[in-house]
Amino acid sequence: MKLSVSHIAKAYEGRTILSDCSYNFEKKGTYVLMGPNGCGKSTFLRICALLEPQDSGEVVYRENGSPLVRDISLRRRMTLVLPRIGVFNGSVYNNVAYGLRIRDANRKMIEQKVGEALVFVGLDQKKDQHARTLSSGETQRLGIARALVLEPEVLFLDEPTASIDQENTLIIESIILKMKKDARSLVIMTTHDLDQARRLADSLLLIREGKLAEA
Repeated sequence: MKLSVSHIAKAYEGRTILSDCSYNFEKKGTYVLMGPNGCGKSTFLRICALLEPQDSGEVVYRENGSPLVRDISLRRRMTLVLPRIGVFNGSVYNNVAYGLRIRDANRKMIEQKVGEALVFVGLDQKKDQHARTLSSGETQRLGIARALVLEPEVLFLDEPTASIDQENTLIIESIILKMKKDARSLVIMTTHDLDQARRLADSLLLIREGKLAEA
């Protein structure tokens, strides 16, 4: 599945946030989007994730050259992980299993996929712990596990290491690098950290004054 963004524009209360943004995300890998606060990075992710409409322009997902219908089936092929993860009142395991349960996955599949996702993010030893007792960094890793268990073809990460400690930052960076090595998904993420962007990015993009460009 490939993503094409063409001439996207978005304004809030008359203030232009994005203006004529275009880019083709054609290969699996990690695309890192940078820019100052308020420049539209998060807005761009929400529009690409089909969670917020653009004012003009097009967001088109294609498979085998043909555009895909913007329905629930397409939305289930992508996931957005926000900087502050909301957790359900229950165990780490049940939080990660939730998305599979509402998709009517069988118990054996749930156990296998949740186990793999928790190992991947380094939380397998905490599967029975109440999710609300995790640290902020562990909670962010939980959010990533909750996304990965669904095996998204496109994963959006909005500031995945914002306001967390150095240890969990390094763990999350290693998770993203493992995803890149395994070619699991097309990853589009935002960050303010240029050094982090250079460590993780296959392609580095910038938003300045509403415009999107390659760095």
